[in-house]
Amino acid sequence: MAFAIDTYTGNGSTTSFSITFPYIEQAHVIVTVDGVTKTLTTHYTFSNSSTISFGTAPAASTVIKITRSSNRTARLVDYQDGSTLTEATLDQDANQAFFMAQEAIDITENSLNLDASNLWDAGSKRIINVATPTGTNDAVTKAYVDSVAGSATAAASSETAAANSATAAANAQAAAEAALDIFDDDYLGSKSSDPTVDNDGNALADGSLYYNTTDNRMKVYDLGTTSWLYVSPTSSDQTKINSVANAINAVSNVSSNLSAVQNFADVYRISATAPTSSLNVGDLYFDTNANELKVYKSSGWSAAGSTVNGTSARFSYTISGTPTTVSGADSAGNTLAYDAGFADVYLNGVRMSAADITITSGNSVVFASALQNGDLVDIVAYGTFNVASIAASNITSGILGTARGGTGLGSLGTAGQAIVVNAAANALEFSNASSAEVYGFEKYYNPSTLVKTVTVVGGVFVIDGVSQDTLDLYEGNTYVFNYPSGHPFKFSTTANGTHGGGSEYTTGVTHNSSTQVTIVVASGAPTLYYYCSSHTNMGGTANTPIPANNAVRYITTNQGQDNISESQYANFADVLFSASGFVFSVNTNGNLISTI
Repeated sequence: MAFAIDTYTGNGSTTSFSITFPYIEQAHVIVTVDGVTKTLTTHYTFSNSSTISFGTAPAASTVIKITRSSNRTARLVDYQDGSTLTEATLDQDANQAFFMAQEAIDITENSLNLDASNLWDAGSKRIINVATPTGTNDAVTKAYVDSVAGSATAAASSETAAANSATAAANAQAAAEAALDIFDDDYLGSKSSDPTVDNDGNALADGSLYYNTTDNRMKVYDLGTTSWLYVSPTSSDQTKINSVANAINAVSNVSSNLSAVQNFADVYRISATAPTSSLNVGDLYFDTNANELKVYKSSGWSAAGSTVNGTSARFSYTISGTPTTVSGADSAGNTLAYDAGFADVYLNGVRMSAADITITSGNSVVFASALQNGDLVDIVAYGTFNVASIAASNITSGILGTARGGTGLGSLGTAGQAIVVNAAANALEFSNASSAEVYGFEKYYNPSTLVKTVTVVGGVFVIDGVSQDTLDLYEGNTYVFNYPSGHPFKFSTTANGTHGGGSEYTTGVTHNSSTQVTIVVASGAPTLYYYCSSHTNMGGTANTPIPANNAVRYITTNQGQDNISESQYANFADVLFSASGFVFSVNTNGNLISTI
């Protein structure tokens, strides 16, 4: 059976003939009619990959032969170091050798061969195109025999020609086998591990291939390093390669501007602390602690812009304990931040001098002396900026909006009006000027919370170390008593409480647990007695005096938005009429102070 030969007989009407064998290129398909080779596109075309069509139907009784003749002079695949091998590439290389082997077998099977009787068999085919003989054993044509020696001589010459054909067939078979051996040495097939010799037991050749069935990947032999290398990446590596490929324009752009990229890394940095190396004037770094951008100047690192959003920012702290540093969120939840050196600090209304404080960090104030519990610290931070030099004469048209330092107003108001923010708080407008602010001051008692420790010694209550102490529980104050669980601590309006015929006093009293009770002394509370509900004669007296005023507060008209009633005004200890914006407080000496 022929591997790559299709033979048909023309009938004068059929134009399409099938190709039953595979091929690599159309140029490898040879079409002849009665031995005459036809030309593609001139005499026939490919209707599809498995059919050719003649422009004119071959004549009746003509022999149409379609054969394959693969490229025998050059390899269609040239392997390169570092290239990616695909199935199509390997198939094409293998098919070239495989097809040539088939074609060689076809040539052999369609040549004169020895039959079972060791006789040359032409397969009932005529032998044509025999050249004029020159040697004793040359094959000759019938015409030559008839003209020279008759039929007997011609037969002898034919036998010699058959022998020569057999030799040619043997040579073709040897060539096919050699090509197959070369391919077998280059591609070693499927193996579970790296081979050390080729399929013939010889040394491995540079560029040899085999398919690793353990990893399901193709490998190539590198003679220079005597090692097997993968010719395709892993799936994860391929994903990375694809990612780079998808961003190749960006990669190329970075490569083209590598010096600029490296320069940017030197100029701009992100750090929790100020960089100390590779510094040039104009370098930038983002301070992650202060959350601000800083620039390197000849004098060192400095904020690139003002830490304060606007011209000033105010922070107020009520001190707990005796710290020396104030930082973080103030009483209103605003986190302290300022431009180093641009802040005023007030302690209980008194402005601190440079000797009293250190304001260089931008996020904390360090006092020279420890603060006291209850102190009030007010900090006013000022925004720093440079005013651009712009001649007013250069602004010749349009209305300068508030975002650019203007008013957003295109005309003047009437006499006596002032510019104020409108009700929607989104623009300025003219409005009549408001009246002066009213500040009314009144004294009052500022209640506090006190904690008492109760123990039992000699069968009686000992409060803060004093046996059966007579207590002064001031109205408005909160008192917390911590006592032993075996001696429930309670209050009564009767001496010795329930043991003296009285009942428990509960106004403002909360039993937090079996060892703690809290009392908020009500206004007008009677004289009380504390006692143990489980044991008699353990308690003492708790007076409930009215406390003297210990603080001062002020009430304002809130820039005209609030009213002060007649009764409120009558209770003021003092009244101040002034512009708005004052903040009043009492210092440690009990003096009233104000800040703007």
